Amino acid sequence: MPKGSNTPVPTTALRVELGWRSGPGVPDADASALLLVGGKVRSDADFVFYNQPAHASGAVRHEGKSTSGGRVTDTLVVDLARVEPSIETVVLAASADGGSFAHLPDLYIEVRDAARGTVAARFDSTGATVETAFVLGEFYRRQGAWKFRAVGQGYATGLEGLATDFGITVDEPQHTAPPVPPAAPAPPHPSARPTMPALPVTVPPPVHQAPPPPPLAPVRLTKVTLTKAAPAVSLTKQGATSGAMRVNLNWEVRKQFSGWGAKHGRAVALHHDLDLDLCALFELSDGRKGVVQALGNAFGALHQPPYIHLDGDDRTGAVASGENLTINLDHRDDFRRILVFVTIYEGARSFADLHATVTLQPQFGAPVDFALDECTVPSTVCALALITNQGGDLIVQREARYLVPDRGVSPQRTVDRVYNWGMNWTPGRK
Repeated sequence: MPKGSNTPVPTTALRVELGWRSGPGVPDADASALLLVGGKVRSDADFVFYNQPAHASGAVRHEGKSTSGGRVTDTLVVDLARVEPSIETVVLAASADGGSFAHLPDLYIEVRDAARGTVAARFDSTGATVETAFVLGEFYRRQGAWKFRAVGQGYATGLEGLATDFGITVDEPQHTAPPVPPAAPAPPHPSARPTMPALPVTVPPPVHQAPPPPPLAPVRLTKVTLTKAAPAVSLTKQGATSGAMRVNLNWEVRKQFSGWGAKHGRAVALHHDLDLDLCALFELSDGRKGVVQALGNAFGALHQPPYIHLDGDDRTGAVASGENLTINLDHRDDFRRILVFVTIYEGARSFADLHATVTLQPQFGAPVDFALDECTVPSTVCALALITNQGGDLIVQREARYLVPDRGVSPQRTVDRVYNWGMNWTPGRK
């Protein structure tokens, strides 16, 4: 579609895919959506993005990123049949993280029928320069039907500029003046008469009134990417002090082999049925220790110790599902330390040629993510993140550490030894 053109779209569920070609020096980008009445949001709840991934109506949901064939896609699911009647427009936007859109090659937005997979509309955006946010397209109502318009309007002020332009209140650091001490009372004049005590006055009971609703918290646009240079972050400083925190692992196999081969002088084997298991070692404040993993059906529990739950077993690596752990931050004082790690259950003998991303998504506060480094050793277990309780503050430390078990030693026992957990291990199956 050329810029400014429009086309009808079905009112069934649609997958809106923002995509670009990955490579060295290419910044990251994030898809978002705004539901508008008269060109503005009704409230901050009409903004769907990585920190607020679902609209209350269920009409728009942010699914997240995936990588395949040298391309990165960020996906929104839009069900136009569930869009509230007052909503006139659903704006589809993107924001760049770590550079401008001039450095995002082959940027496009594509609208697909979610059930059939057929393409309803596609717009390839070109000619970007200093823009760090873009409105790529929009759904709008016309004579009782929905249409898609290719927009291509850029902002040099990033996601914050785009959001505020549509009426979003963005969270900013507050700078308050120090309180002014009350002035001391003036001393009484020497000629002043002493006052008589006041007579009691009967005051009628106050009329009960419902308290006003609390103001909505402003939208937080921040997110944190951990690197070797900056490997740790405080969850408290990011506002993640309660609620559930999902830990997601998604991956892409760069190359797949049906048998043994050689790469950089080491033997590797990767198959189409690669099965990775996300696990967690935990130590509680009362000294209890254990593991949450699929082996032995040790899936944990969210509302009783260890307050960590494994959501099942996935073989695809897709970010919308993938391998997920959930940690109950309402019980953060019950944690002493948590080590999140991943093992290869079957389908490979090392992590070679595997690209993986870890995302910690708190219910409240900024998401934390990081990518794993390339594996250069015959590793079957990787320590991902270490979460420690430091004076009531949970600190997330990026580990991204590939470990090589000794012959006859399980991956779990290997992690235990390296991090000095001190547990006894027996064979398990799933």
